[in-house]
Amino acid sequence: MFNNRLSKYLLLLISFVIITGMVIYSPEEGMYPLSEIHKLDLEKAGLKISAEEIYNPNSVSLIDALVKIGGCTGSFVSPDGLIITNHHCGFRAVNAASTPEHNYLKNGFTAFSHEEEIPAKGYTVRIMESYKDVSQEILDAVKNVTSLEERAKIIQQKRKEIATEASDKKNSIVASVSEMFIGQTYILFRYRIIRDVRLVMVPPRAIGEFGGESDNWIWPRHTGDFTFMRAYVSPDGKAAEYSKDNVPFHPKKYLKVNPNGVNENDFVFILGYPGRTYRHRPSQFLQYQEDYQLPYISSRYDWAIKQMEEIAGNDVKLQLKYASFIKGLANTMKNYRGKLRGLKRLNLIEKKQHEEDLLQAFIENNPKLKNKYSNLLNDIDAVYQKMLDEAESSLWIKVFRRISSTYKIFNYFIEHSKELLKPESERKSSAAIVNYIKNATANVDVKLESRILKKMIADAMNFKNGNSIKAIGNKFSSENEIEKFVDKILTSELFDENKIDQLLEKNYNELKESKCSVIQFFISLNDQINEINKENKIADAALSKLMPQLTDVKRAWKKESFIPDANSTLRLTYGHIKGYKPADAIYYSPITTLDGIIDKSMLGGEYEIPDVLRKLYETKDFGRFFNKKLNSIPVAILYNTDTTGGNSGSPIMNAYGELIGVNFDRAYEATINDYAWNDSYSRSIGVDIRYVLWITQKIGKADHLLTEMGVTLN
Repeated sequence: MFNNRLSKYLLLLISFVIITGMVIYSPEEGMYPLSEIHKLDLEKAGLKISAEEIYNPNSVSLIDALVKIGGCTGSFVSPDGLIITNHHCGFRAVNAASTPEHNYLKNGFTAFSHEEEIPAKGYTVRIMESYKDVSQEILDAVKNVTSLEERAKIIQQKRKEIATEASDKKNSIVASVSEMFIGQTYILFRYRIIRDVRLVMVPPRAIGEFGGESDNWIWPRHTGDFTFMRAYVSPDGKAAEYSKDNVPFHPKKYLKVNPNGVNENDFVFILGYPGRTYRHRPSQFLQYQEDYQLPYISSRYDWAIKQMEEIAGNDVKLQLKYASFIKGLANTMKNYRGKLRGLKRLNLIEKKQHEEDLLQAFIENNPKLKNKYSNLLNDIDAVYQKMLDEAESSLWIKVFRRISSTYKIFNYFIEHSKELLKPESERKSSAAIVNYIKNATANVDVKLESRILKKMIADAMNFKNGNSIKAIGNKFSSENEIEKFVDKILTSELFDENKIDQLLEKNYNELKESKCSVIQFFISLNDQINEINKENKIADAALSKLMPQLTDVKRAWKKESFIPDANSTLRLTYGHIKGYKPADAIYYSPITTLDGIIDKSMLGGEYEIPDVLRKLYETKDFGRFFNKKLNSIPVAILYNTDTTGGNSGSPIMNAYGELIGVNFDRAYEATINDYAWNDSYSRSIGVDIRYVLWITQKIGKADHLLTEMGVTLN
């Protein structure tokens, strides 16, 4: 395939490049692993402290102030375990604690003592204790294994084995082995776990989410996206579930808060836990994203959001019920639309294909490489073509699993029935699964679920190119038939409190013999999911062998080392407070102010602000956080660091390692960062520490928190 794409002109060009020794290369970005920090010339970039003060494996350093909280990052800002992260990172906890009578989500919350702090249900904190390269140990285990499936299985088992040995539950230490380069590099990380996390101060939603979905992924931004939490441990310092006897955790390190903020062009750096990037993936991966995943998932999430908004209407109870779900779907939806736009605007697939053509020519012109890697790109293409062929059915299942509570209930139900086939001593906790199923079926949102099931079944009826959901196939010839079957699902035995106990006593073999069409539907669906998972494992196993070879060839071609894709492990990125040009004749400055909030508030809706905020502005009650240069209070900042999902809540630090902001987003053009980075459009967005402190003092009435952070009010 790849050789066919090369023209004679291109071959001549490549020959020239090889002969002259030129390297066609675009400057790369940086989400640097800890191992790379000491190789960077941070002093030249503007850093005023040593690299050892950022990370020193033999002593306390700034990374000891970093935490992973949920899917986000946070940082300690006091000796008593006070953590700052994003409002949207604490959203789920605030939403869960809110009721129509005590709507903390809408009105905000401040605890004026430790006793008043509210448990953040379901949240844990991870603090990195150490890391170690275990690549050789893992790769030695598969040195003579030729079967790709067996190789992948052994690697997974070895990773689990190493992590288990390195964990220390007694001392609240858990470990995991992260794959840095596919099939090539593996790092063991050890984390201290804290299980008692509490809400301390949350701004009103109109501040913490100012601009809502209209401004999400957009600059200029005016969102006060921050929340304070606190980590607690048992009196002996170990991880413990919530208890009134627990005490604040005392971190090895906490960040100094600099209330003076930053100016344009100032050096900044970020430490955090970026989720996933895919910059080393081939063109076929991008084709899968552009043609299938991004458009399909974003369109279905958009549809689901509209259903919930319509059903909730003005019902506050339903609005709270759907709030976290809508927020999660909406964030992904807009992110995917931004990526789709970026892929097309930058012609990224075509550029990646061009690079692969150059690489193939490089291989063909080197006898040694040709002998070893001549078919490499074609082999990678073959793996991805199978994924592309089955994209519709695979993505349908992915969306169905995400938005349908009925699917989740039946999935647990089937898994429970399989456990009943095992000896009682080998079963997972059946009581917990049964309780979940009963609670979930009793509280299923029938109106919403009915719409979701009808929509998803109708979707599957229109698949092309051989894609098919076998449980659906061509069983329904009209909307009326789909509607009848959906009603049958939602009135089945599993949703009948008088029959559910009897049904939960049946093992999987007994279920397979059932004449119930609903049970057979979900068993068939479960079987297909297992088939897809098996195919995915085969593909992953093949790529784990092929991608290291691709990396090796690229290193030989470009004569340089690469930064591994982000994988939720601790990374550093650095840059400067810097604006950009998103389009012709437009320039965005890098700092927004309170004046912009007041201007936008005239639009109402998502731009409504609390009366107290408007009054503070009108009376010019700015305190020490007023900036004379801007003639206002700074609100948000823009900078050219390299971030992605997971960096939400990451501390933005100045040249001296002091906290001057909290990262929370990227500009719309930078949603493409997961696939490619460029200084001309890749910009991250954070809330300025001056706005955080001003809101904390003036609206949260939390002078005590400023004092705890060492911020003077004069």
